[in-house]
This record gives sequence, structure tokens and C-alpha cells, in this order.
Amino acid sequence: MQGMNINDRKRGTRRGGRILIGAIVGIIAAGCGLAIGELAAAGTGPATSPVLSVGSAAIDLAPTPVKEFAIRTFGTADKLVLISGVLAALVILSAFGGVLARTRFGIGAVIFLVFGVLGVLAALTRASSELTDGIPSALAGLTALGVLYLLVRVWRRGEEPAPAATDAAPDPAPDADPASGTAAPVETDETSSVKPSRRGLLIASVASVAGAAVAATAGRLLQAVRQDVAESRAAIRLPTPADPAPELPAGYRTKVPGISPYFTPNKDFYRVDTVLSLPSIPAEEWTLRIGGDVTRPIELTYAELLDRGLTERDLTLSCVSNQVGGPYVGTARWLGVPLGDLLRDAGVSSSSDQLLSRSEDGMTIGTPMEAVLDSRDALLAVGMNGEPLPINHGFPARMIVPGFYGYTSATKWVVELTATRFDQVQAYWTQRDWDPRGVVKTASRVDVPRPFERVSQGEVTVAGVAWAQHRGISAVQVRMDGGPWQDAELSEQVSADTWRQWRTTFSARPGTRRFEVRAADGNGDLQTPNRTPPFPDGASGWHSVAVTVTP
Repeated sequence: MQGMNINDRKRGTRRGGRILIGAIVGIIAAGCGLAIGELAAAGTGPATSPVLSVGSAAIDLAPTPVKEFAIRTFGTADKLVLISGVLAALVILSAFGGVLARTRFGIGAVIFLVFGVLGVLAALTRASSELTDGIPSALAGLTALGVLYLLVRVWRRGEEPAPAATDAAPDPAPDADPASGTAAPVETDETSSVKPSRRGLLIASVASVAGAAVAATAGRLLQAVRQDVAESRAAIRLPTPADPAPELPAGYRTKVPGISPYFTPNKDFYRVDTVLSLPSIPAEEWTLRIGGDVTRPIELTYAELLDRGLTERDLTLSCVSNQVGGPYVGTARWLGVPLGDLLRDAGVSSSSDQLLSRSEDGMTIGTPMEAVLDSRDALLAVGMNGEPLPINHGFPARMIVPGFYGYTSATKWVVELTATRFDQVQAYWTQRDWDPRGVVKTASRVDVPRPFERVSQGEVTVAGVAWAQHRGISAVQVRMDGGPWQDAELSEQVSADTWRQWRTTFSARPGTRRFEVRAADGNGDLQTPNRTPPFPDGASGWHSVAVTVTP
């Protein structure tokens, strides 16, 4: 019985070792495939790499509640979480495929084949995709299969027992019983096979990993060279605006420590989009095409755009995904060409009610045409806070249309404008049941004090920002612990298209205190207290913070 237990343990150990080796073999094969995919993506574009292709498809296919959960939970790290999830799934599946491949190679290989096919389909079904976009995923799948076959073959060879001698009689078993003539039990192949020689497998694995590292590094370096538009951006000298921003009034900002600055620095300006790899367009290669229902289609280069005479305006931009009191809002000084002028030059038809804009990455956004053509400062922007647009904010050019959330007005990396109708074409977010127009709701936020902050009793300063683009802010009111509302002191209004800072003070006793804010737009209409989520047309409700007042 003891011998049987020992043999059972040996078999279990061998089985566990084989599972571990199989998992490692599968992961190495998948890694080699991804490395070749990255190398191939240096020629077809970073966004076509297998992981990014699958990740982008996941973004497109994810239900709206999932997207909202990701943005709400992970913020700007949502893309990193998505890529990590794709890689984690690949590791698990490839490990499982490697384990199966030892005894059932065909079944294990199917897992790698499926992942390669999914990558190809994901790349080819993206908006504005080209046939060559599927090459990296196809090569990745074939490479993974090839490496898997090689490693499994070496592994199997290492497990083959040494051939038995046939030209001599076997020695008697050392434990044979001479009296009975009964030999001791002979171990079966399961227990007495020559231990797998893993030297060949180790050499093959190390060589595969080294080759993958070289390929991945080369791919990354080549992609970086192709993707680097920093030199193009650095060479740009933006012209002096023909129509500069109006002079800022005295008192346009409130000096309270911790309040959001009036102008949001570029590095702090929020970014919410669907791209996993930033589009890279050198300014000298960028063109804008204006077509659709127009009488005179236009194609402009970047240099021609700068020569048209630029307009400078201070504008607040906010995202429809912003929760009540959320961070996805900011104000910048934008420099660009009036969109209305471009469309009038193209002879836009009066029957068009939608301006459909397309980004370099294929994203489409629909904007109400009347808003682009009226008197508001709708811009095709090339500058942000005194410098060319940052790459992650749309370089070389993006749209800004005051009064609308970004998902219906603020296309980044824009390359095409089409005059059309809402009943003829649905943009990306409209296809996903978001409101097609996306008018900004009145909103306000408490910046000071911070939630759960500890403050001293006595006079407590409460301050923040409020916005209702293209309607302006006429009043802000604050209350403590559900008491009476009191009017806050407002900074001077720069324009109806920018936010206003506000401040007030309360005499607060020790204990937990809750401060609540609401704003009225330029028409005098107060924010609704009804809390709603961002979907389908923006969040609503009053923002509040709870703090601890200490003696």
C-alpha cells in the first residue's frame, strides 16, 4: 500500500509538471505571435496590432452601461485596464491551449487559431479599415501555431523512453523470490519511463523567447519612429490671431486655494475617447476634406488652414460621461478657423441639418448644423492655450462647438466634414442610443473643501465652478446641512461659453457637515435636483460634499 501511495504521488507530480510545462509552452507561443504582430504593425499602423485590434473591437461592442462603468470606475486609466484584460485573457487561453496541445495538438491549436481569426476580424471591421490591417493578427496567429508545434514536438521527443536492449537476456529482478519464482512488480510506462529530458525544450523555449523579444523591441521602435509627430508639432509657429480673444475682465477668476484654475493646463485637461493608439498625423501630411451636400467641395492642407486668418476664443468643454461633480470639464484658450466660414465657402445646402465629422481613427460625430452656422464660436481648432494642439487632444486639428457635449461636437484628429442629415446618417454614439444632439446641461461643482476633508470650526470657505455653455451662468446658490440657500459670489463672466468660479462662506459648528450647490443658467433656469446618470444625454442633479468640522 505504501508503494502504491508513493507511485500515486509520483504520477501526480509528473502530471502537475506536465501541466505547468504545457502552460508555459502555450504562453511562449502566444508571446511569439504577439511579438511578430507588433513587428508587422510597424508597417500597417500601431492600431492594427493584435491586442489593440481586439481591444478596439471590445470598446465598439461593449454595451453602453459597461462603457459608463469603465469610465466611472477607472477614469482615464480605462484603456490600460482594457488592454490588461485582453492580455490576461490571452495568457489564460494560451496556457490552456498549451496544456491540451501535448496530447491533443489539434484541439490546443484551435485556441490559437481562433484568437488569430478574432484579431483579423477585429482589425477589418473597424471604421475606415483597410485590407492590410488584418496582416499583423494573421501573422501573429500563424507564428503562434508554428512555435506551439515546434515546442510540443521537442517536448514529446524528450519524453520518449530509451529503446530496450534486445540482444541479451534481462537480469533477474533484484527482488525476485527464488523459492516462489515470483518477481517483484515491474513499474508500468506511467511510472518507470525515463524522466523527460527537458534540455531540448529549454533550449527551444529560450530561443523562442529571445526571438520574440527582438521582434517586439524592433516593432516598438519602428512604431515609435512612425508614430512620432513631435518633430512636426514642434516646428509649427502659430500665427497671431486675426480675431484675438476679448480682453479678460477684472475679477474673471476667484483666488481660493484648491479651486479649479480658470484656464485648465493642457497636461491636466481631461481626455475621454475610444482610441487605444493615438492617431499620428504630421501637420504637413494632414488634409481636411469638406463634402457631402455642398456645391463646392473643399480640400485644405494645414498650411492653407493657417493662412485663412485665425480666431481665438476662451471656451469650456465638457464630456457627457461626466458624473455630477465629475472631473471631465475644463476651459482653454482655443485658436482656430470658424467652422461656419468653411461650410459657407463650401456652399452647404440649407437642407442639411447635420455636420458629420470623421476622425483619422474612423470615429464619427454628428453636430447640429444650425449650431455650426449661427453666431457662436464654433471652431476648427489648431491651438490650445498658446501652443499647437497636444497630440492627445487632436493634433493637428479638432472641432469645438460651444453648447454641446464633446461626443456631438469635439471631434479630435478630424480629417473630414460631411454635410448631411440626421435621418440619413447616424454617428458613432447615436448608433449606440445616445441623444443625437447632446446639448450641455447646467452643472455646478464644489471644489473646496474636498470630500471628507477635515476643516476647523468657524468660517468655512466653500468654492467651485459652474457651467452652462452658450447660455452662461447667472447665479450659484449653496446651502449647508439642507438649510436655506445663500447666494455665492461669482467671478466676472468672460462669455456665455465659459464656466464661472464662485465662492461663499459658512459659520460651521463641529461635526459632519454637508455642503450642496446648484446653479442657474443665463436664462435664470435652475439646475434640476433630480439625479440622472450620464446616459443618454448627460447627468443631472446637485453636487454635494461631506466634511468633518473639528473644534
